[in-house]
Amino acid sequence: MKRNLLTIIIGSALILVFFLLLFVFQVRQSEVAVVTTFGKPVASLDQPGPYFKWPWPIQKVYKFDQRIQNFEDRFSQTLTRDNNNLIVTVYVGWRIKDAAAFYPKFLGSVPAAQSALENMLRNAKNEVVGQHDLSDFVNTDPSQLQFDEIERQMQSAVEADLNTNNYGISIEYLGLKKIELPESVTQSVFERMKADRQLLINKEQYLGEKEATMIRADADRQAAETIANAQASSIRIRGEAEAAAAPTLKVFEKNPDLYLFLLRIQALKESMNQKTTLILDSRFPPFDLFTQLPTNTVSQ
Repeated sequence: MKRNLLTIIIGSALILVFFLLLFVFQVRQSEVAVVTTFGKPVASLDQPGPYFKWPWPIQKVYKFDQRIQNFEDRFSQTLTRDNNNLIVTVYVGWRIKDAAAFYPKFLGSVPAAQSALENMLRNAKNEVVGQHDLSDFVNTDPSQLQFDEIERQMQSAVEADLNTNNYGISIEYLGLKKIELPESVTQSVFERMKADRQLLINKEQYLGEKEATMIRADADRQAAETIANAQASSIRIRGEAEAAAAPTLKVFEKNPDLYLFLLRIQALKESMNQKTTLILDSRFPPFDLFTQLPTNTVSQ
């Protein structure tokens, strides 16, 4: 009896396992799956977990890696808008967005999808590079470089092609990895860069000379104004002094001795301003005034 029970349990477990293998499948976190019914895609699954299906040949499940795939296109020459050859390498990151659309286009082959992407990328690269001059790629002025815009245009062109053909693929990133100049173009580019650099030098020199000229002109103007103001003040002060001295001069012309006396008094007054001890010789003016003082004044 116990042996029969064990046999039943084992048989039931095997039937359950066989049922699960036939009717249930698992989608992992890194996978995306497409379910086909008689070879025609009917469902795309991008969420992890167990799912039910009918056994083969009714339904079949194809699983793909939904993680980002990346590659670089081949190093090739491309012609710019101003007819210069440029060697450009582009890197791309892509992943499967819709397995139901991806499967019938490439029969589940990732290499086939990458080959198609390389062709699209090559066409987009030639088209976008042909819309830009060489100076957008190589320039002495970093602000004139157009790398971000060029990458955006390439990615937009590839995405438009993918959406038009409904490949079930999305572009996660795209960028320029390497840019080189053919040997035939290198020398002319260097000459152009030297000419651009010399142009910048000439511009800076011109601006410097212009500013120096303005500074000198401003300094000369200020100096001329200062001299003119000083001369005007001198003339005004001299005129005021002459006007103030005119009445006194008439008196001094009538009494020259009084003028000389006042000059001596002023000189004596100025010599006595400092707190110093003076040794005087009364024979020389203005100190001879001490010998000419009235007698009554001396006695006092």
